[in-house]
This record gives sequence, C-alpha cells and structure tokens, in this order.
Amino acid sequence: MSERTTDIAVAARGPASRAWWNAVNAWLLLLPAAVLLVAFTHYPILATIRHSFFITRRNGTEAFVGLDNYRAMAADPIFWKALVNNFWFALGTIPTSIALALLMAVWVNRNMRGRGFLRLAFFTPTVLPMIAVANIWLFFYTPDYGLLDQLRGLAGLPGWNWLGDPSTVMGCLIVMVIWKEAGFFMIFYLAALQQLSPDLDEAAAVEGASRWYTFRRITFPLLMPTTLFVAVNAVINSFKLVDHLVIMTKGGPNNASTLLLYYIYEVAFTFQDSAYAATLTVVLLVLLSTTALIKFGYLDRRIHYQ
Repeated sequence: MSERTTDIAVAARGPASRAWWNAVNAWLLLLPAAVLLVAFTHYPILATIRHSFFITRRNGTEAFVGLDNYRAMAADPIFWKALVNNFWFALGTIPTSIALALLMAVWVNRNMRGRGFLRLAFFTPTVLPMIAVANIWLFFYTPDYGLLDQLRGLAGLPGWNWLGDPSTVMGCLIVMVIWKEAGFFMIFYLAALQQLSPDLDEAAAVEGASRWYTFRRITFPLLMPTTLFVAVNAVINSFKLVDHLVIMTKGGPNNASTLLLYYIYEVAFTFQDSAYAATLTVVLLVLLSTTALIKFGYLDRRIHYQ
C-alpha cells in the first residue's frame, strides 16, 4: 500500500483515526533519539545511583552498604575541599567568560576594518585541543623561564611558582579557562546579534537614546535566551574540568586545585574505588540538576522570546 493510499484510508476513518495515526508517526520519529537518551543518559544515571549504595569486594562481588558511602563522603575533607574549589572556580569563570564573550560579540558585530581577523582570533582558542591548551599555559606559568616570569624579570621581580602556590593556582586555572571558553560563547552572542533588526537601534537613535541605554534596555533583554543557553553551558563546563588538571597540577598543591570531577576521576581510576566514585557522581548530578531547574524554572519565565 502506497503512502498516498494510507493517508486516504486514514482520512476516511475520521478525525480520531487521523489523530491516532499522527501520534504514532510522532512517536516513531522520536524513537531513535529516545532509545539513545535512555541507553546513554537515563540508564547510566540510575545505575550510578544504585552503585552508590554498594561496595565491590576484591573478588568482584557486590555488597549492599546502604548510606555508608554517603557517610564516608560527608566525613571526607578532600571532598569538601574539592566542592569549595569548584564553587570558587565556577564563580570566577562563569560571569567573566559570559561578560567577555558578550563584549567581544558586540565589538566584532560592528562594521569595521579587520573584523574577520578579530573573529578568527577570538574563536581560535576554542578549536584548540584541551591538552594543547594546557601545555601552552603550562609554558606561561613555568617558574623562572615561563612567559610570566620573563615579564616579571624585566621589571626586576623574582620568579614565581604560579602552579605550585596554593594562593595563585586557582586563579591561573580560571584565567586559562576564560581564555578558552569566551570565544566559544562569543559565537552564540554574535549569531543572536545578527538576528536582531537594525530598525530597533535606528528607532532608539531617533528618540535620542544613547548607545549604552539602547544596549541595556533593548539589545541585552533580547539576548536573554542566548544568555540562558550560554549560562547553562558555562555551568556544565565549570564542573567538567579534568584534562587541564591532569596535565598542569594533578589537583595540587595540597588539593588546592582539586575540582569535583577530577576527584571523581582520581577515586575511580587511581584508587579503583568505583562505589565511592559513584557516590561523588550522584552529588555532582544533584548539583547540576538543581542548577538547571533554577535556571529554566526561574529565569526562563523572565525571558522574552521573539
């Protein structure tokens, strides 16, 4: 039976049959994506939650321990250190990278000479592999002969172990991540700016509004959907830093640069404690889920969509 014949037969049965057939078609179209989502997202989450209530013996068998893993986590000072580090890391990277991305997007959206070169320069750090970025900045921070210490030497200042000092290591990581992520977020803001009608700026100029007032009252509110999307990605990125830490600090010195996901990686693959790693992962999932609910439940209601 051809597709046209099927449509005619469904139409002849009335509105109820047509609605049922449309629902079946919709679910068939959604089925591949739904299977992938369940297999690679929902099932691993449920399996991780279940595993957090067990321990694995040396012979490979599991034993139910209830909340013992969570009690051990609550008494683990390294976990709390990693959690606090992650909070400061997120606070340092998210607002700055978003603000810098918006500033760069507004700048390169103007009709000026060299605009293409600036866009390429701002976006280049995004396409570099994470390991390459870590090695580049490792050269900047290397004591005595790194770029920063060479500049300090010109001013007559002694060398400094930037990644070996607990007071500077987190700031060094924050600067590196902002450098890499701001160009990525800029692309989304630039695309959003190019979708805005130029009539809005012209009308505001006719009314005598300044550029700052036009941006604050017209442009930025219309960019809020993009800002929400960028903010969600920035939060996720602030909790998934592993590669740079493996290359640059390995969580040191004295766990001053240990972040939550790196600690999970270390517990799972260095200490071979998959049950405790699952417990830490559950906490990370709760943190990210709560943040997403706040963003989409609270901020989404205050966003103007065109």
